[in-house]
Amino acid sequence: MTAPANLRPGQAPAQALAGVDFTVHHAPKGVSDRVAYGFVKALRFFADTFFAKRYGHRAVVLETVAAVPGMVGATLNHLKCLRRMEDDRGWIKTLMDEAENERMHLMTFIEVCKPTLFERFIVVAVQWVFYLFFFALYLVSPKTAHRVVGYFEEEAVISYTHYLAEIDEGRSENVPAPAIALAYWNLPVGARLRDVVEVVRADEAHHRDVNHGFANELAGGPVAAPVPAAWPHEELTPQWKQAA
Repeated sequence: MTAPANLRPGQAPAQALAGVDFTVHHAPKGVSDRVAYGFVKALRFFADTFFAKRYGHRAVVLETVAAVPGMVGATLNHLKCLRRMEDDRGWIKTLMDEAENERMHLMTFIEVCKPTLFERFIVVAVQWVFYLFFFALYLVSPKTAHRVVGYFEEEAVISYTHYLAEIDEGRSENVPAPAIALAYWNLPVGARLRDVVEVVRADEAHHRDVNHGFANELAGGPVAAPVPAAWPHEELTPQWKQAA
C-alpha cells in the first residue's frame, strides 16, 4: 500500500484515499497461517453475534483489543534486542506507533458512542484474556502472532467498510467529528463521522500490510519494506520533551 501522491493536509479523506486497496487478503499458507485465520474468523463470529450492526459500540470494544498486539510485540522485540545486543530494524517504534494509533481510535469512538457499563466490563475481561493469550503466542511463534494481527486488521477493514455503508444509508447518524479526531488526523474543519471512519479504515489497512509483511519476513521471506501510512496522523510528543 502506498501513500496517495496527491495527499494534502486538511484534504477530505475520501479524495486522498481513493487509491488505497481495501480488498487485500493474504491467502493462508501452511498450518500456522490456517490456525491464525481460523482464530480470527472465530473472533469475527462472536463479534457479529454480540454487536450485530452496532458498529460504533463494536469499535469501542474491539479497539481496546486491537491496541494490545503492538505493545506486546514492541515489548518482546525490545527485550530480544537487549539480550542479543542487536538492532531492531525499526520494528519497536513501528509496533509502538500501531498500539498508540489503535488507542487513539478508541479515544475517538468513545466520544461518538458512549460505552455502557456492561461493555466496559467486557473490555476489562477481554483485554486481560487476550493480552495473556497474545503474549504467550508471541513467545511461541512471532510469525503466527503477526499473521493473527494481519487477519484481524483485514476483518477490521471489512467492519469499517460496513460502518461506512450504514452511515451512507442513513442507519447511523453522520455526526460531527470529535475534536480529538480533527487534531490527530488533521481533518478539515467541518469533518463528519464518515471522514473519521475513512481514515480509521486506512489506518487498519496500513496495520494489515505491516503485520503481514513482518509475518512473511519471519517465515523466511524478504525483509519487509517500510509501508507508508495512507493518511498520516499526528506524532504524539512525550511530555518530557515538552518540559525540557
